[in-house]
Amino acid sequence: MENNKQLSYRNKIILAPMVKINTLPMRLLALDYGADIVYTEELIDYKLLNCHRKVNDTLNSVDFIDKSDGTVVFRTCPREKPFVVLQIGTNDPSRAAMVAKLVEYDVAGIDINMGCPKGFSLKGGMGAALLNQSDKACAILSAVISTVSIPVTCKIRILRDINETVSLCKKLAATGIAAIGIHGRRIHERPIHENRNNVIKAVSEALEIPVIANGGSKDIKVYEDIEKFKIVTGCSSVMIARSAEKNCSIFKRDGKLEVPAVIRDYLHHAINYDSVAANTKYCVQNMMGNVHETELGRTFLETSTLQEICDLWQLGDYCREKQKKMNMLRFEERDLACNDQKRIKPNPVDETQDDINSLKCMYIRSLYPMPEDLPKTKLLNWAKTHRKPLPKYHTEQFEKLFKSIVTFDNKKYSSLFWEKNKRCAEQGSAIVCLYFLNVYDMEYLKINGILG
Repeated sequence: MENNKQLSYRNKIILAPMVKINTLPMRLLALDYGADIVYTEELIDYKLLNCHRKVNDTLNSVDFIDKSDGTVVFRTCPREKPFVVLQIGTNDPSRAAMVAKLVEYDVAGIDINMGCPKGFSLKGGMGAALLNQSDKACAILSAVISTVSIPVTCKIRILRDINETVSLCKKLAATGIAAIGIHGRRIHERPIHENRNNVIKAVSEALEIPVIANGGSKDIKVYEDIEKFKIVTGCSSVMIARSAEKNCSIFKRDGKLEVPAVIRDYLHHAINYDSVAANTKYCVQNMMGNVHETELGRTFLETSTLQEICDLWQLGDYCREKQKKMNMLRFEERDLACNDQKRIKPNPVDETQDDINSLKCMYIRSLYPMPEDLPKTKLLNWAKTHRKPLPKYHTEQFEKLFKSIVTFDNKKYSSLFWEKNKRCAEQGSAIVCLYFLNVYDMEYLKINGILG
């Protein structure tokens, strides 16, 4: 299904791309508060090309899932489709084009990151490294533009010389991009340095395509400041990063909300879209600022699960109920998958054997925010503590489903659920083993929705 309407970049207020911040909950929050366009965080081309696309009926979302470890690299939903721009980190025209084609019908636009000053981007020839390779930058843009039907843009930082910056922007614009975003600082400058609005204005006056001004968060405290920044830079649109990171209601035309209210609104989206606890905590911590200065902040720093975070903002019951419903739907989906494979082929791993201890339980990644919490890690540590032989895993695959048996202390354990990858299958078998070792009890499995 193609996008019916091309995204316009004129007279817009935009949520700028921010690493680890611009996941789906924050993008939806920005749209709720009045943002016209929302960018994803920078997503690296290699990472996306290692993903498979899956329609997630449980969340009513589209997920791009890493084939190697099952993590969600990019999640989107129908609500944001007309307004979301996916930003690609790349240094190669063909890879950039393949990524753009992969996501074309799930987003409204594609942006090529040519402004990230971080070391990993520069060393990989991505981000701001492309500013010194204008031919390659243009080749990337041209390759993506010729591949997809949706608008393509790029985001840059300014160069040392104003004329050099204008010249580069003219060259990039000639590729046919729909707009160009400009952060008014040089590659090695940080927020403490002045944002050179005069350079953005010079580019705005020189180009016919929309110019999106970025870097003014230090002076954008209330909504009215957005228009002031737009006038000073002479730009078509304004892109906001740090001001939105601290209080996303900066997009509200009728005034900002207090931070606790913004956090609650954000957490609703995090719950509804099963956000990873670590990412949710990172975003909330940035909103709270100096968390060590309050009792709430200090308590917050001790949290490790989404439920614990939500409890602090009186959303714990909502979170538990929502996760319970999600897990029930996941169980039903997994049951159907199991039944389908059984109709096609006998169970490669026969958990009905007398010597295999089995439970119908499912591995839910979000329940284990810390590496040491993972069932396999917990089982390994238990074995070392009790001076037992280390567990051994045997996993078999049928089509896209996996089932594992763990052998530990001369006994075998397996989950009755087929998992989406080998790692999840091994974690599932470790859960069963830990239950029979009395590390996990039945109440823990039921409360957390692990047991089917």
